[in-house]
Amino acid sequence: MNALQEPVDVSGRRDKPKARTGAAGTECAGTGQAKIELRNLRQVFYVKNRGSRKLEEFTALEDFSLDVDQGEFVTIVGPSGCGKSTLLDIVSGLVPPKSGEIIINGRRITGPALDRGFIMQGYALLPWRTVRKNIAYGLEVKHIPFRERPRIIQKYIRLVGLEGFEERYPNELSGGMRQRVAIARSLAYDPELLLMDEPFSAVDAQTRETLQDELLRIWEKTRKTIIFITHSIDEAVLLADRVVVMTASPGRVKKIIPINLPRPRTAADMRVSADFPWITHSIWELLQNGGSGEERQLPGDGRSVAGEIAPDTVL
Repeated sequence: MNALQEPVDVSGRRDKPKARTGAAGTECAGTGQAKIELRNLRQVFYVKNRGSRKLEEFTALEDFSLDVDQGEFVTIVGPSGCGKSTLLDIVSGLVPPKSGEIIINGRRITGPALDRGFIMQGYALLPWRTVRKNIAYGLEVKHIPFRERPRIIQKYIRLVGLEGFEERYPNELSGGMRQRVAIARSLAYDPELLLMDEPFSAVDAQTRETLQDELLRIWEKTRKTIIFITHSIDEAVLLADRVVVMTASPGRVKKIIPINLPRPRTAADMRVSADFPWITHSIWELLQNGGSGEERQLPGDGRSVAGEIAPDTVL
């Protein structure tokens, strides 16, 4: 199978049955096979221009539609200001869209709920709580029985490699360790969906690569559905089953690139992959001046990029 296939059409408009009242933060609705359905999302903000008292409408997202399957790892890239973080705010239920709908497991999202975990750039740890007690926070909110919490907490401390640091406070941890605590806290209360907004952007390059490998290892074990925002094309391709490329503001889906690189993956594997630079460059072209990237498409007969490069080709 090719590492890079023809991008998928994701307009995905289809009529929905009338909504029924559901659980808190959701409404029941008809659904297809996708776990997450984002339908024609539009988001606007009202801003005041310099020297004017009049508020003007700024459109952050326009007609954004996307389906995400159960257990899928989807990354999203796009120009700064194209509405990537706004999209996650909407999917989390923290901010309602101006129009459009978000459906998860057949239920229309109308507010935040514990079926979604949100991991941000800034860790958002409680500074007065230890590692153990930060991870316990979601369990407390979800009212997990007290006697079950130590086992769950220790399971995720072990999963993210923080054994021996259970009683440390956030100010006693490195940036990478703090982000591991944030990941463990989100996983511990077992959300169905993880939303990750540039979670590794604040750490150094070496730590970032380590965290990418850790996240891939954790995803292989848990198979959580993940939507991951990043500015790094390399990171997007390394992690994803599909990469969503957005347009400049107002943000729309420009193309979706299926990533069929073999799993399990590591950052080191990608450095010696012939397909990896081909895919990343194709996405880079999409982000530059409206480039189509189509000249970088692989042939449809299953051959790899390495097989397409002649021995005398100058790279």
